[in-house]
Amino acid sequence: MEKLRNHFETDAAYMDAVLGVERNCDMVSRDYVIGGRRGRVWVVDGYGLDATLERMGAFWLSLPADSLSSLTDMQEFVDRFVSFAEVSVSADTKELVTAVLLGKTLFLLDGLSGGAMIDCKEYPCRGVDEPPDGKVLRGSHDGFIEALVPNMALLRRRIRDPHLTMEAHQIGDRSHTDIILCYLSDKVDRALLRAVREKLSTVNVHSITLGQESVAEVLRPKQWYNPFPKVRYTERPDSASATILEGNIVLMVDNSPSVMLLPTTFFDFTQEANEFYFPPLVGTYLRLLRIVVFVLSLFITPFWYLTVNHPHLLPGWLTFLSAPEPVSLSMLWQLLVVEFLIDVLKLASLNTPDSLSNSFSMLGALILGDFAVRAGWLGPEVLVYMAFVSVAAFAQPSYEMGYAFKLIRVSLLLLTGAFDVWGFVGGVIGFIVLLATTKPMFGKGYLYPLIPFNAKALRRLFLRVPISPDNT
Repeated sequence: MEKLRNHFETDAAYMDAVLGVERNCDMVSRDYVIGGRRGRVWVVDGYGLDATLERMGAFWLSLPADSLSSLTDMQEFVDRFVSFAEVSVSADTKELVTAVLLGKTLFLLDGLSGGAMIDCKEYPCRGVDEPPDGKVLRGSHDGFIEALVPNMALLRRRIRDPHLTMEAHQIGDRSHTDIILCYLSDKVDRALLRAVREKLSTVNVHSITLGQESVAEVLRPKQWYNPFPKVRYTERPDSASATILEGNIVLMVDNSPSVMLLPTTFFDFTQEANEFYFPPLVGTYLRLLRIVVFVLSLFITPFWYLTVNHPHLLPGWLTFLSAPEPVSLSMLWQLLVVEFLIDVLKLASLNTPDSLSNSFSMLGALILGDFAVRAGWLGPEVLVYMAFVSVAAFAQPSYEMGYAFKLIRVSLLLLTGAFDVWGFVGGVIGFIVLLATTKPMFGKGYLYPLIPFNAKALRRLFLRVPISPDNT
C-alpha cells in the first residue's frame, strides 16, 4: 500500500499492522467518535505531549454531528478544528509511518481523505549544561544536547538574523536520521553549500547508528591510513555561532550533542573558545603556548631517544639529557610501554565507577610511577617525558588530533629505533608528506590558509586579533 485507500477500516488496520500496535507496548492507539464519525490517533508513548493531545481530544469530542457533514478532505478539518501550529496532511503511507516513528501524532478520520501529522512531541533529553570537554572560565556555560530543536534554539538565541537558515535533510533507510545544515544564506560559501548538499544526497546507508561519527565516515575521503581528523566537533553553541557568522556551515545530527563545523583545516585545531574570552594579548599567548607545546609533544620523545644514542648531537649544556639511569628495559621499549600504558589507564578510567575513581588514580600512579622505578623497569626520565606528553595531549581541545599526533609520535620512535638518524629524518619527512596529501572533507585544502596561501587568514589563526566591527 503506497497511498491511503480512503476507507477507514482498511487504512486503520494497515496502520495498526505496520506500526505494530499489538506487538509494541509503547505504540499507543486511541479511538474517538468525533461528530458522529470514527477517528483514531497513533503516537509513540514518551514522545507525545499528553496535555496538548488531551486538550485537542476534548475539543474534538465536543463537536456536534453537523459540524463535519460537509468535510471530505483532512486539510479542511485541520484548517478548522486543529489549533496546534505544526501540522501537515499527507496520503502517503510511508510518510505517515515515518512521521509517527519520528514522534508525531497521526490522526485519521472516517470520510476524510489523507492523514494529519501533528507535531506535538517532546523527546526525552537532559539539560543544556556546559559540556565537559569545552569548559571556559568566562562566557556562557550552556551546551548542545541530543535533541535538534533545543540545539537550533540555542543558535537562534545568539544569531537573531532572518538569514540564519536551518535546512533539514534525512538519511538512513532504516533510522531516518534528521540532519540540519545551519548557515547564513547571505554569507555562506555557495560552492561549499552545494558540495555538502551533494554529499548528503548521495549517502546510501541503512542507519546512522553512531550519530555524527557515522555521518563523518560516509562523508570523509577514503584515506583509512591517514590519522588526521577531517572534521572538527564542538558542543558549545557560541563556537558554532562564530563558525556560522564566518560564512561556514554547522551540521547537526539528531541524537548527537556534538555538531560538525565545516569546512575543517589542520590549523583550525589550534583554536579554542577560552582564547576569545580573554583580551587579545592573553588569547594570543594561550594560543601560541598550545601550539608550541603540542609540536613539542610530537618530537620530544623520538628526539630524546636519538640524543641518548648520539650524545655528541647535544651542546655541552644539555649533556645531562643523554645520561638516563640504567634500567632493565631498553630505552625504546620503555617509551613504547609507557605510551601504551597511558592509553590503558585512560580506557580503564572510562569504565571505573565514580566511587572507585580515587582508588584507581592511586593504583595507577603507584604502578606506573613508584613501583616501576623501584623495580628497575622504567627510568624516572622516561616517566618525566611521558608525563609531559600526556599533559600536552590534554592541552589540545581535539581528541582526534591528539591521537593522530600520538600515532605519528610512535611511528617516529619505531623508525628512529630501526634506522637511527636516517629513520628520524625520514619519519619527519613522511609526516610532512602525509599532512600535505591529506584530503579535506570540504573546502579549499587541508593546509589552508598555508596552501593555498592566504596571509591574512594565516595570521588570524596564530594571533588572537581584536574583534572587528563586522564581528569576524
